[in-house]
Amino acid sequence: MKIVVAPDSFKESLSAPHAAKAIIDGFSQIYPDADYHALPLADGGEGTVAALVTASGGKVVRCLVHGARMTDVDSFFGMLSDGKTAVIEVAAACGLEQLASALRNPRLTTSFGVGELILAALDQGAEHLLVGLGGTASNDAGAGMLQALGAHLLDGNGKELAPGGAALSQLARIDLSNLDPRLQSLDIEVAFDVSNQLCGPNGASFVFGAQKGADSQGIIELDSALNHFARRCQEQLDVDLLNIEGGGAAGGLGAAFSGLLGAKLRPGVDLLMDALGIDEMLQGADLVITGEGRLDGQSASGKTPVGVAKRAGQFGVPVVAIGGSLGSDYQTLYACGIDVILSCINRIDTLPAILATAEQDLTEAARNVAALWQIAHRHQESS
Repeated sequence: MKIVVAPDSFKESLSAPHAAKAIIDGFSQIYPDADYHALPLADGGEGTVAALVTASGGKVVRCLVHGARMTDVDSFFGMLSDGKTAVIEVAAACGLEQLASALRNPRLTTSFGVGELILAALDQGAEHLLVGLGGTASNDAGAGMLQALGAHLLDGNGKELAPGGAALSQLARIDLSNLDPRLQSLDIEVAFDVSNQLCGPNGASFVFGAQKGADSQGIIELDSALNHFARRCQEQLDVDLLNIEGGGAAGGLGAAFSGLLGAKLRPGVDLLMDALGIDEMLQGADLVITGEGRLDGQSASGKTPVGVAKRAGQFGVPVVAIGGSLGSDYQTLYACGIDVILSCINRIDTLPAILATAEQDLTEAARNVAALWQIAHRHQESS
C-alpha cells in the first residue's frame, strides 16, 4: 500500500517535516509495512525554503539584512543543488513575528530587506528565483524592496521616500534606471497563498492591515497611499498594479514582483508541488494524508490541503486532511476534493498545552485514521 503524506506546518507547534513524520509514525502503528512517501509542503510562507532545500539537497545561506523597522536582522535564503536556483521567504526579512507588538506599524514598516535578500542571492550566482510570500509586517507595495534593488522613489522635492506604506502618498516620481542590471536576466516565480488584489475592500490594507498593527484610520490611509503608488506606476511606467490576482499578498509585494519585476505569480502550493514532483509521487498511491494547523473556509483560498486535494483528485486518490483545529465553514472543503476532515485535538485545554502536545496528538490522530482505513478494507474484503 502506497501512502503519500503531504502536510503543511502546524503553526507554532510543528514544522511540515515534523508533521509528516508524526503522521507516518501514527499510521505505521497499524500499517508498519506500507510504502510511505513524505512530502512536507508550504504554500509560500514559512517553511518554503526548508521544504525545497531539503528536497533538493541544497543549502541555507545566512545573511544580514534590514528588517521591517530597518534594524539588522539575521536572515537566510536557500540555494538549491543546481547552484542556480535561489529560494527566499519574504518573512525572513520583514516578518511580522520578528517584531514586538509595540513596533508593529505598517505605516512605517518596510520590505527593504527583501530586496537585500534578492541581491544576496544574485551574488551567489542565482539565475532563477523562487519567492514565498506571506507573513510580512510591511504594507508598502514592495516599495522598500525596489529601493534596495536600486530604484529611486522620490517626493515632490526630489527626496527619497522614507520607509513605510504611509510615505507612498508623497510619491511624485519613479526612477527605475538604477535597478540592479542582473534583474533583467533573473527568472522570478512568486508563490502566493491569498488572491487579494492590491487595493480596495479586499485589498492588502483592509484585509491584513489590522493584524499588522494598523487601526481603522491607518487602514484607510494605507489603502489610499497604495492607490496613489499604483496611479503613479500607471502614469509613469504604464503598469497596472491594481488588477493583479495576488497583488495584495504580503502587503502588496505580489503587485511589485509581478508588475515591476516581471515575475510570474502562482498559487504557492502549486509551485511547491511542481518543484517537488508530487505528480510522480501520486501515481499508484492508495491514500493521501495532508493537513495544517487550522482548517476552515479560508483554506480554500490557496492553502496547502486544498491544493494537495485538487492534485490528488487528478489521479483518483482519496484524501484525508488532519487539522490542529477546525474553524468556521470547514465543511466547504469537502467540495474541494477532501474526503475526510479531522481535528487532532482530543481534549479541552489551554492553547499552550495543546501546542505542547501537538506531535503526540497528530500521531494519535493518524493512527486512528489508519485503523478506520483498515476496518473499511476488512469490510470490503468480506462483502
